[in-house]
Amino acid sequence: MKQPLLELSGLRFGFAGRAVLDGVDFALHAGERVALIGANGAGKTSLLHLMVGLHRPSAGRIRAFGAERACEEDFREVRARAGLLFQDSDDQLFCPTVLEDVAFGPLNLGRTPREAQAIALHTLGLLGLADFAERVTHRLSGGEKRLVALAAVLAMQPEVLLMDEPTNGLDERAEERLIRYLEGSSLAMVFVSHDRRLVERLATRAVVLENGRLGEAVLHAHAYSHAALHAHARAHDLS
Repeated sequence: MKQPLLELSGLRFGFAGRAVLDGVDFALHAGERVALIGANGAGKTSLLHLMVGLHRPSAGRIRAFGAERACEEDFREVRARAGLLFQDSDDQLFCPTVLEDVAFGPLNLGRTPREAQAIALHTLGLLGLADFAERVTHRLSGGEKRLVALAAVLAMQPEVLLMDEPTNGLDERAEERLIRYLEGSSLAMVFVSHDRRLVERLATRAVVLENGRLGEAVLHAHAYSHAALHAHARAHDLS
């Protein structure tokens, strides 16, 4: 088997005096679509952020794209190759119009304005958002922002897609469109979700985060624990 795209070994992390992750091991290989499940507050969001260097572990190793990653310079390359969809779309969208938001990533990666605009328009079209280009971002609905935020990530043409609750705020029609797009994508993915339908249709395997440790979960219809997939009422995920 080829080396993993992302590999975590013995990862430990915590804050405010609380241990969140306690020796997490994980590997993502090309073509995998891994569902990361667990109760709210388990540290799933923190784990995604660690993968791209938005947090630093207190112990353990992170390897990404064949190299060990430890400092900010290391993770700049990782963030150019692994796109992260944040849990809150407002953390990701900050330009006046949708087209500017989606073109921002390619511009930041060195594309010319013309190239970035072409990539942005193409990506919006792939998600059925071609008519959104000139819309004012802050006037979009929550579900519309979610799709535009995903377009902004995909426009950077990542090799790995990391998604935190990608179907949040989407109506049934938009969710179906999103799932169909992701099903047809060849990108390796890790996604956090409490959405049973998304997990069952998209994931090639699932892992569950509980008590700071990561373990394999059974992947078939109705096999997930009620606590893992429907724990919204407890507490918000740690960020």
